[in-house]
Amino acid sequence: MRIFFNKKTILTSLAVLGVGFSAFAQKAMTLKDCMEYAISNSTKVRIQQADLGDARINRRNAILSAFTPDINASTYAYYNFGRSIDPESNTYNTITSFHNSYGVSAGIDLFNGFEAVNNLKISKTSLEMSGDAMAQAEADICLATMEAYYNYVYYSRLADIYTAQIETAKSSLTLAEKQEQLGTKGYAEVVQMRADLADREYDQTNAANLRNDAFTNLKDVMFWPVDSVLVVDTDIPEYEALMEDYDIASLMESVQNNNPDVRIARGTMDNAKRNLNTAKWQLAPKLALYAGWNTNYYEYPNGEYSTPQFSDQFKNNRGEYVELALSIPIYNRLQKHGNIGKKKNAYERASAEYEAKLREIESEVRRAVQDRDGAAAAYRQAQRKSEVQEEAYGLNRKKFDQGLISSIEYQTATNNYLTAKADYMNAMFKYLIKRSVVRYYAGENYIDQQF
Repeated sequence: MRIFFNKKTILTSLAVLGVGFSAFAQKAMTLKDCMEYAISNSTKVRIQQADLGDARINRRNAILSAFTPDINASTYAYYNFGRSIDPESNTYNTITSFHNSYGVSAGIDLFNGFEAVNNLKISKTSLEMSGDAMAQAEADICLATMEAYYNYVYYSRLADIYTAQIETAKSSLTLAEKQEQLGTKGYAEVVQMRADLADREYDQTNAANLRNDAFTNLKDVMFWPVDSVLVVDTDIPEYEALMEDYDIASLMESVQNNNPDVRIARGTMDNAKRNLNTAKWQLAPKLALYAGWNTNYYEYPNGEYSTPQFSDQFKNNRGEYVELALSIPIYNRLQKHGNIGKKKNAYERASAEYEAKLREIESEVRRAVQDRDGAAAAYRQAQRKSEVQEEAYGLNRKKFDQGLISSIEYQTATNNYLTAKADYMNAMFKYLIKRSVVRYYAGENYIDQQF
């Protein structure tokens, strides 16, 4: 369940170069556009990218450590004053001398308790876990962006409805004032109409304030520049609340294989097991192979003795060696046994955390399916309620214009219509979010879903 990295990497590069913002700023952004921008600019993703880079370096180091030798080159030069050994005669003298040495050595572990093999496996799992952590960060950002986006669209539409209602209320008030002059309506009804207009204006102002708050929250979630203009596409079609059949067992299988949180918990447990095996094998002997080459040069600066030239000494004094070393651990104050105990505890802890994560995810999956089904049922009911109340509102408005109902009855019909419309939009957006969560657990990334 990983979000593909190629597109994200491109978006991130555009953002760093200052191109990402201008590209998105040219159009009204859909939900998917908002998600892509949020991912490409999130500091959380940047942190995970740094962690992923560390994991790649650790993986490279593990491969080099397992299959390549450790190679070193050395040289030194020093003057010796006083008593020393003549390199040529191997006798003591008290003459000042100069010594210079060069050497190259290499060594590789032939057997170190499968530490290199386990480190290879650990680094591979850690690299996968870093990718999973980035995928989880992207999923969290997408879900937060989705909630903020739908919240903004909801209050935007609500404010538009109240704006339209204000125009309708003004027209009704103008008609009522004319009817008052003609004597067909009383002053009390006109006052009631003015109060209804004031209510609509208050509701519109309140909805506009909530819309502005939601807009600020959306920009914050997206990491959009605060002082820059953000145009959001609020033209969302009305969806049918379909009953998508997801078997819980199939969802759990998908979650166990693809969910980043589960994969991270499983990877942590597997690495803990490998660390335990490595600690146990530290009690076994170790075998290593070493090889080297060296040469040296010396002279007496005071000229009291002549010495061969540098090139002759560099050639004649050279030497090579090959060494096979076997190290057998006998007693180290039980440090290795203590380390085994700690690694065993770490494995038990990771196993328990993995089982707890599976149980937690299973509960989340069941709750997500239940919430989606409940939201779908509520959405269908709210849709029918909205259609009926809209029709009733239209009929009552005609009756009011004809003087067949009172202003109180008309206001009641209007309030019922507005409440039904708000409930309908709220139910639709809630259903869309719940549906996306279930699809995510089924293996479909948020950003890849069709909205």
